[in-house]
Amino acid sequence: MIFFGDLETFCEKPLKHGTFQYAEACEVMLFSFAIDDGPVKVLDFTDYDAALAWEIEEALLEADEIVFQNSMFDRTVFRLSKNSLPVMREVGEQVERWRDTMVQALTHSLPGGLEKLGDVLKVEQDQRKLKIGKELVRLFCMPRPKNMKLRRATRQTHPVEWAQFVEYAGNDILAMRSIYKKCPKWNYCGTELAYWHLDQHINDRGVCVDLDLAKAAIGAVKIEQARLKEMGQEATAGWLESLTKRDKLLEYILMEHGINLPDLRKDTLERRIEDPDLPIELRNLLALRLMATTTSTSKYNAVVRGVSSDGRLRGLLQFAGANRTARWAGRLFQPQNLPRPDMDQDEIEQCIDAIKDGGIDLISDNVMRACSNAIRGVITAPPGKKLVVGDLANIEGRMAAWLASEDWKLQAFRDYDAGTGPDLYKVAYAKAFAILVDLVTKPQRQIGKVMELMLQYEGGVGAFITGAATYGIDLDEMATAALPNVPADVLKESTEFYDWTVKKKRSTFGLSRDTFIACDALKRLWRYAHPAISSYWGELKEKVTAAINKPGETFIARRLKIRRDGAWLKIRLPSGRFLCYPSPQVDDKGQISYMGVNQYSRQWSRIKTYGGKIFENITQAAARDALAYNMPAIEEDGFEIILTVHDEDITEAPDTPDYSVDRLCALMATVPHWAEGLPLSSAGFEGYRYRKD
Repeated sequence: MIFFGDLETFCEKPLKHGTFQYAEACEVMLFSFAIDDGPVKVLDFTDYDAALAWEIEEALLEADEIVFQNSMFDRTVFRLSKNSLPVMREVGEQVERWRDTMVQALTHSLPGGLEKLGDVLKVEQDQRKLKIGKELVRLFCMPRPKNMKLRRATRQTHPVEWAQFVEYAGNDILAMRSIYKKCPKWNYCGTELAYWHLDQHINDRGVCVDLDLAKAAIGAVKIEQARLKEMGQEATAGWLESLTKRDKLLEYILMEHGINLPDLRKDTLERRIEDPDLPIELRNLLALRLMATTTSTSKYNAVVRGVSSDGRLRGLLQFAGANRTARWAGRLFQPQNLPRPDMDQDEIEQCIDAIKDGGIDLISDNVMRACSNAIRGVITAPPGKKLVVGDLANIEGRMAAWLASEDWKLQAFRDYDAGTGPDLYKVAYAKAFAILVDLVTKPQRQIGKVMELMLQYEGGVGAFITGAATYGIDLDEMATAALPNVPADVLKESTEFYDWTVKKKRSTFGLSRDTFIACDALKRLWRYAHPAISSYWGELKEKVTAAINKPGETFIARRLKIRRDGAWLKIRLPSGRFLCYPSPQVDDKGQISYMGVNQYSRQWSRIKTYGGKIFENITQAAARDALAYNMPAIEEDGFEIILTVHDEDITEAPDTPDYSVDRLCALMATVPHWAEGLPLSSAGFEGYRYRKD
């Protein structure tokens, strides 16, 4: 038996601050439900029908599956709301019986929202009722503006609208039930379903947070922002009201210093602050702007707003939230995009102590930077426990080499893991430049690192721009270091490519001639050194094109199987899971495209792709599968996973020697049964605060 349900709730607290703190304070108003294909019924908690409540209780207890849209919200309300039925609290704890149409959609690369999902799957929805329904939700589910005498609309105050609200409440059940039937389940069954259930336990568990640190950091940032604002006004003789006014600041710099900056991006500012040719007054002004626009400190507000009454922050992960790959995405506190620290850990620890003592301005001349570096430390171990954190080392590089059968590189990883081989970034440089690894210098190793990070997915010169912004790389310095060692034939090819690019009036990305040539040369050298990976991009494009044009026929691309069934292009990963590309097409120029959620507009639209991008999807998806594979065993061994960030597992464990980082890392590096020959390695740390290791 399948139980379909939906709740309408009221709470003074905004839901955007977090599901768990909302659920603790919310009140259930309406409970809509249907059993299998039966009629939709609505229990009005404000006009209680005991017989209908009993029907809900019996059905919940007997159901094989309990299906909700965005079920973590409803299941949390089941458990925590002050007026939940007793059986709701019990069933809310039975995670394994729950299903979620939003997650079902996300695991197949479809939009998660009910309305958008209904449009994509062509589920009939009365748009007028949807519009009225949204208005009714705003009326009854949220507190009214503070300047209004009536703070809350109810059945008594708005009886006509309430009757419409009750009628509307059942509409989502009809749409959700239809979506449940129409949406695929290839990636939402078996092992993947079990992973989602584990994800729900992790979200329920949450992380213990240092509220004193969070509140103290908020206070320090507020004082510093006011100080920076005043300093900006003084530095510009009152011209600038605020350093955050981008256009006004650019206008002032041009007017006062005669310098036309292209933008005020972080990397631009950092580069210009170090430019000795700029007046010291301007460099100081740019430094003030950089401090004033540090946004990562806002995460402290998310912590304080979202924390539950027991001091834990929950609901930080969205299963399959990263499109297509099924990687976890961050929510609320957004742990997946924490700022990269640019201080030593000892310095950060000192900053944390100073922030909490109210004296951060006494030990740091950049309070915003100090608070930004300290943000990871807000996650702590509860009394009697410690944090044990493991990180899969260079999992994408390893997975890419394994998928493409780049055998020399796989052996290099094995040698490094065994302690008999050199650093892989040195190997990358040595392989590209055909020199001995022992001769690779520290600056050359950095070049090797840039090549590894930027070029694996068919990236060209443009990829270095992204890498420079992400990893703080000075491309001009890199070019100066690299060019003297580029082989003559490669240098000639790259120079000719630069000349062709200029002649055709194509973008040189604002790079100087030498820097452009150096980036292109590094691209060529990396590709020559990685023949298996480089050839795989074209092979994937060829096989995907063939599969799209020949529905029902399976094509093999090394470790993958590719097939089009109806409106779906499916790539079967080694784990058995599928990468899904809805409504694939190949145009007359050979351009591959599919329907997906545009990462910029967030709209459902046609997206173009190519061999290297497909390889990136596959590699990241397979890396996620390797991470997920060992998570159940980690839990069974007594490490309680409280968060996963990129390739990390963050766990709480008893504060005893038995629960060591070596033990956790050994579990994480267990090679999945489907990945024979994949070299896995993990490293990490144990302590009482989370940090970047």
